[in-house]
Amino acid sequence: MNFDQRIFCGSLNTDHTGQHVLLAGWVDALRDHGEILFIHLRDRTGIVQVVFDPGKTSPQVYDTAAALRNEHCIRVTGTVIVREPGTENPHLDTGKIEVAADGLDILSSAVPLPFPISEKSMMAGTNEAGATDSVNEELRLQYRFLDLRRPSMQEKLFKRHQIMKCIRQFLEDHGFYEVETPMLTRSTPEGARDYLVPSRHYPGHFYALPQSPQLFKQLLMVAGFERYYQIVRCFRDEDLRPNRQPEFTQLDLEAAFIDEEFIYTLFEDLVKKIFAVGEIQLSTPFPRMTWQDAMETTGTDRPDLRFGMTFVDATDLFTNTGYAIFKQIVDRGGCIKGINVTGQSDKLSKNVLQNEYAKQIVPGFGARGMTWMRVIDGRLESNIVQFFNETEQQQIMDRFNTRDGDVLMIIADASRHTVCSALGQLRLHVAHRLNLIPEKIYKPVWVTDFPLFETGADGLTSCHHPFTMPSATDFDPDNEEQCLALTSRSYDLVMNGEELGGGSIRINDRTLQNKIFQALGLSPQEVRDKFGFFLKGLSFGTPPHGGIALGMDRVVSLILGTASIREVIAFPKNRRAFCPLTGAPSDVADTQLAELGLGAGGPDQSVPGAAPEADLMETLSWVSRIRVSENEQAAVCRAVTDAQTMARAMESHVGNLQDRDPVYAVFSRTGGTREGTRPQQHPLAENRDLLKNAPEVSGGYFKVASILE
Repeated sequence: MNFDQRIFCGSLNTDHTGQHVLLAGWVDALRDHGEILFIHLRDRTGIVQVVFDPGKTSPQVYDTAAALRNEHCIRVTGTVIVREPGTENPHLDTGKIEVAADGLDILSSAVPLPFPISEKSMMAGTNEAGATDSVNEELRLQYRFLDLRRPSMQEKLFKRHQIMKCIRQFLEDHGFYEVETPMLTRSTPEGARDYLVPSRHYPGHFYALPQSPQLFKQLLMVAGFERYYQIVRCFRDEDLRPNRQPEFTQLDLEAAFIDEEFIYTLFEDLVKKIFAVGEIQLSTPFPRMTWQDAMETTGTDRPDLRFGMTFVDATDLFTNTGYAIFKQIVDRGGCIKGINVTGQSDKLSKNVLQNEYAKQIVPGFGARGMTWMRVIDGRLESNIVQFFNETEQQQIMDRFNTRDGDVLMIIADASRHTVCSALGQLRLHVAHRLNLIPEKIYKPVWVTDFPLFETGADGLTSCHHPFTMPSATDFDPDNEEQCLALTSRSYDLVMNGEELGGGSIRINDRTLQNKIFQALGLSPQEVRDKFGFFLKGLSFGTPPHGGIALGMDRVVSLILGTASIREVIAFPKNRRAFCPLTGAPSDVADTQLAELGLGAGGPDQSVPGAAPEADLMETLSWVSRIRVSENEQAAVCRAVTDAQTMARAMESHVGNLQDRDPVYAVFSRTGGTREGTRPQQHPLAENRDLLKNAPEVSGGYFKVASILE
């Protein structure tokens, strides 16, 4: 069967009138008008209507057409004709013409569909899309090959292709080489868990799938390529989130003999071009703000600048206030900040402000509570205004630049971090609730000068990665206070509250790199084992260099306005990192495990991680919604083992418990009080360390999610 003369459905127009054409594709929809049969034929370019008229079509062709069903794959020949006046379909690009069929072959039939695929109505006066929007996403992913037939899905992937093509052409024009780096490499600490691949040739040894090509792209700079890029697949075994994938695509770029300004200029021009593919116009240069400013004004390093409500620091206004709560916080060196929700007083009732936000929502963000005031007739009103004198009230209104109808929402706490974090979440919550975020507005910003280090459970950790150039090089790696004061020559590109990418100027001196490793607590042996090959490269005339990586799934999703990055990935995993289409991850044959030295799967063999103890720990963590860190696991395991031992001892002591009444406590049910008469809060509760592992905090209490969700 020859398809050389095939014409794409979407390319037909009135210029083809009278031409005999060969078409091929899928039956999108059917309509039977008694005698005349109509079908919508769909291929990757569009849809055209095909008519089977028994008066003009052979009986054999007509009978074959009568047997067609949705998604049959067919080959059609016929003549292009102009539709009768009044029958045109304005919702189709080919709506002014149709094809009068004279030949039909069913290339492959389709069984009944699990969900509708058609997105176009056959009626001229309507444009009702199929019911795909209401289809369960798990079902869509299970039948992804059908889901991808939908024109809207194909359009998204076509746009993704155009964006990638634009990137390649832009970087080609700027002298960059596309160089591939290894997928099977060694495990190095880069912030997330590695996906490991066992080696059959080296039993007990593993490759790691790359979290990024970080070390290899730096070694390409050592090798003198000077301009490198790659659109690369990366892998990170991270905690599950709704909009995260275990494997993702990023634009990776590195250049030598440059500084930050080179990256800013290059990427602003590139991002402007790729957003133009989605008909979005961006203005350059992009604004910049330091990490410190972002945290102090929006409470996040991913600031959403589409709306205002940036923080106002009012701490100094309450140094001598008569309001005891604020006075105590100021005296303890605390912080008082707020936001002005301009003109929204009518939408935020006293009940909403006091009972929802102050008592429930804000405590859930980690703060103790919230103070609110509204401006009416040029004066402040709330249940605490009487504690402020006239001067303080006027200073508050001046500081927040208020007008009638404004609502002030203020958070005070001894911890500046708590204030900024909770107020940042509150800012977003209020903006979403009141629809204050304008649609189809794009606000890019560079966030710069991140801290070089942060404090982790086991000492210092890198905020980005350990290869980032510090702002100063004359520091003592053993002085934690000095190290925490360092900023880095790093930068993130943020848009509409989403981090699109990030990078930094890199360290090109072996001595400085070793100081960073020393500050991170790595021993010389650990450094040699994990980074020896890389440090060797830094010993051979490494040029100054830097780079950036852009998360392409998130970028494409933002350009196309999809609710999830899964909509712009051909075969994504679901929210739980599972593939409903293939069933991955899946069991493998015992013989495969044996070949890899991971156990033959017999009764005395087990795969690492499959021990009951590991399952018990995982189950306890999930049921209680408490994250157990690595340094806590040993103690928790001992406690669980002790509990199991006690349970077995009780069983052996009392025998059969089935006929006995249950015991609800091992202690007598009598009340007890702390010694003394003065109430006091435990220090760990006061500094909130007691709640640092809580998935959510409400009213100063550890809030546990419902066990059965």
